[in-house]
Amino acid sequence: MLDFIIKRLIQVVVVVLLALTVVFFLIRLSGDPTALFLPPDASREQIEEYREMLGFDRPIYIQYGEFMVNAVQGDFGQSLRSKEDALPLVLSRLPATFQLAISALILSLLIAIPLGVLSAYKRNSVFDRISVALTVLGQAVPSFWLGLILIYFFAAQLNILPSGGAGSIVHLILPMITLAAYSVARFTRFTRSTMLDVLRKDYIRTAKASGVPTIRLVGRYALKNSLIPIITLVALDLGTLLGGAVITEVVFAWPGVGRLLMQSLMNRDFPIVLAGVFIVALIYAVINFIADILYAYVNPQIRVK
Repeated sequence: MLDFIIKRLIQVVVVVLLALTVVFFLIRLSGDPTALFLPPDASREQIEEYREMLGFDRPIYIQYGEFMVNAVQGDFGQSLRSKEDALPLVLSRLPATFQLAISALILSLLIAIPLGVLSAYKRNSVFDRISVALTVLGQAVPSFWLGLILIYFFAAQLNILPSGGAGSIVHLILPMITLAAYSVARFTRFTRSTMLDVLRKDYIRTAKASGVPTIRLVGRYALKNSLIPIITLVALDLGTLLGGAVITEVVFAWPGVGRLLMQSLMNRDFPIVLAGVFIVALIYAVINFIADILYAYVNPQIRVK
């Protein structure tokens, strides 16, 4: 087990370093940010002096080497715009992103698990067909489009919910629904598929033939044995929700890491972008690591892979 954990920890480190490497070179391709922070009438000498101060005058491999040495120490430099330390600035936005992602995850589970269970139990019924159609629609609708539609109806037309911002539970409702929509569809289809497999088992048929009440049959026997793969999917989906909150945060002006990253990309604020990618990649990798460990604990055969 210890060897398995060490291998997975090495994978976490490699994934995070690769993510930083890819983003480092990609943002360098977006252009020199010097012009964004100097007045249009700045002289060539001023531009060169500013580039030298930022370190953009050095060869790219030297910039990369210095960046990686500092990054492994948690130093991503200062924001080119606000002059604040990049990593603490990103971390200060993390609670808002967690609040949105976890709220969306809870909402997804509250809707998807009952819907998936009923859909499986009433297989090929009208309810099942409608449920499957809604899950396909939920996975097909872009989150930014859904967010704009919700803003139009509930904020602009009905004026019962705020169109954006943060500050109270009311501000959380629309972005939470928007972010949860895809997960609801995904969880519902997965729960339905898992339940169908369990309902075909011999012990379920035996229990049903013995006269076990429907609620007990579905809840105690079928759903209980379907929870392990569902829990695994939930753990992985939390990382997806954290990474996928970028668009939702921008649409609703939610003050999380995603919105900060988008603003920093537009402003070519490289230190903030790299610190944000580091945090998101680290969270996603750690969640996957925990899921792997739990899976290995439940199924020892996985440890030898």
